[in-house]
Amino acid sequence: MSARFQEIDWRPTPIGEISLRRRRDPLTGADVYEVKLDDTYLMSSLFTEGEVALARLGLAALPDAAAPLDVAVGGLGLGYTARAALDDARVGSLVVVEALAEVVEWHERRLVPLGAALTDDPRCRFAHGDFFALAAGVDGLDPRCPGRRFHAVLLDVDHSPRHVLHPRHAALYRPAGLRTLAGHLRPGGVFALWSDDPPDEAFTTVLTEVFAKAEAHVVTFSNPVRGGTATNTVYVARVSPPR
Repeated sequence: MSARFQEIDWRPTPIGEISLRRRRDPLTGADVYEVKLDDTYLMSSLFTEGEVALARLGLAALPDAAAPLDVAVGGLGLGYTARAALDDARVGSLVVVEALAEVVEWHERRLVPLGAALTDDPRCRFAHGDFFALAAGVDGLDPRCPGRRFHAVLLDVDHSPRHVLHPRHAALYRPAGLRTLAGHLRPGGVFALWSDDPPDEAFTTVLTEVFAKAEAHVVTFSNPVRGGTATNTVYVARVSPPR
């Protein structure tokens, strides 16, 4: 049995102090992994339904005829979105863009539960880089293959389009930023976004200005800490399909 609490790793980064912690849940006895940036919780293995739904809802919007799918994930975290994407047999390749080399290292060193599964899957590759800078550039999201376009881009970095981790992220959620991002998708491709806030009608309207179709899905799950249920939002937007 593991210790009740362990700080597995702690590093200073350009955006703050990031730490990986493991604690034992007193109710279930299971190990809970948590990522903190300074004093803010970024992710917990107690709450993964929204991250999983991001991949499932995003990929469900693509027709089977599009397989094999080329997918990009923005934000590695504890790996749950990437793992859910790889669970879709249609996915032929997955590039996970992560700004913090420390987070990539956690997976490569198997310090987190899904590290081995992601690192050992030949379809999956980690790319250390700034998703927002790559999305805004002409070369696209895969540093190894400039100009590459994807069937799906799944993004889970900011708390929501209104509550961003860094002010420069905000440009992505405006029409110009979304149009540039859409240019990195194949015809009929999908952009899906996780949000910790309720559906934002104003943001959905912005999505419909850029994409052929957009909708917000509410993901409901149990909250073992506070009791009752909690919700996330997953936005799914699709560019026009090929003619």
